Amino acid sequence: MSMRPRSLATLVAGIIVGVSAALAGNALAGRKSDVAEPAPPADTLPWEDARLFAEVYSRIKREYVDDMDDHELMEKAVRGMVAALDPHSAYLDSEEFEEIRLSTMGSYPGIGIEVTTEEANVRILRPIEGSPAEQAGMRAGDLIVKIDGKDVGADLAGAIARLRGPTGSSVRLTVRRPSTGQQLEFSLRRAKVDVRSVAQQVLEPGYGYVRITSFSETTADEVVHSIARLKRDNGGKLKGLVLDMRNNPGGVLEAGVAVADAFLDRGLIVSADGRTSESRFHMDAAGRDVTEGAPLVVLVNGGTASAAEIVAGALKDHGRAELVGHKTYGKGSVQTVMPLSRGGALKLTTSRYFTPSGASIHDKGILPDILINGPDEQPADEAAEEAPPALVKQDPEVHLALEELKSHARLAASHVAHATVE
Repeated sequence: MSMRPRSLATLVAGIIVGVSAALAGNALAGRKSDVAEPAPPADTLPWEDARLFAEVYSRIKREYVDDMDDHELMEKAVRGMVAALDPHSAYLDSEEFEEIRLSTMGSYPGIGIEVTTEEANVRILRPIEGSPAEQAGMRAGDLIVKIDGKDVGADLAGAIARLRGPTGSSVRLTVRRPSTGQQLEFSLRRAKVDVRSVAQQVLEPGYGYVRITSFSETTADEVVHSIARLKRDNGGKLKGLVLDMRNNPGGVLEAGVAVADAFLDRGLIVSADGRTSESRFHMDAAGRDVTEGAPLVVLVNGGTASAAEIVAGALKDHGRAELVGHKTYGKGSVQTVMPLSRGGALKLTTSRYFTPSGASIHDKGILPDILINGPDEQPADEAAEEAPPALVKQDPEVHLALEELKSHARLAASHVAHATVE
């Protein structure tokens, strides 16, 4: 499976890289196992295979160019074994497990910025609303030069590690502001930052826009609240809604199901099949379309993956939404994150999921109803150095979606008029 390379925006509120790393091939439609249970007895390893392993291990210990620590070598062996299963299974050490755990929570201890790499710099994509970074005056486009007096360069992972820290602790940032050429110093105190995965705005009277960037434990509630605000701003009713899931790498499976449920009155959302009873399931809508049946257009592209594809597939199969954009990523498997006894975890593919029509989208993706030719374009807010509301209307795919909603409204009005005349 391959994808168009793109800039990876990383949430720095802790910071979380787990879900965003999905775009490199580890997109999660993840389920969590919260309690570390004793592992079941392992099947007996055939002595020939055990002998082969011991022989290779011995050769590496004796003849590899660098001396290898036993623990490090065994961890590499485990990583290799799990990684060889499929692109989405992985062994996680304790730090990586914490990143995955944080990525699903929706709030993190940190300074509250989104960052990306740009040429030889780490650039702030935007400060998160209400965060210590925003309150201190940091801006989108600022380049992080130093953290606690140490140069950053283009080392995104290193910057993330150094920006992390417990709530209440302090961190010093030196940033360069390209618009003025100034070099500025900020002393920030880390705090709990609520990271929103959902944004909304009114495109035109009666027409709303909701963008979902990932799926965490708080995403479904954010969607419901966003639509409530849109309805309030439009006199209690929507004529239509654009749901933007471009470049959404997925996240928690249950969050994706809950978002699909918010737009459906009834029916199957997703089913899955696996070897264990826990990996075989059906999830159905509870019957609460929060838009009250408002026409819906969903924007997707090659970065729409995993839980985002579950939402897109359910809405498309039920005829609830029209999909516009590019073919989606094509990840139709579910990973369960299983805590291990030594502090790490196993992220293991345990199910394959199917859309309501029974289709598997794995390695195939979902083809939109209206296919846009040419390369995927970044959503306007991802390429911008200012807040989304000023730019969303300039996004050609959002404009196309809005026009599609308007055409449906005109068609519905003409049907009503024709029926009245008769």
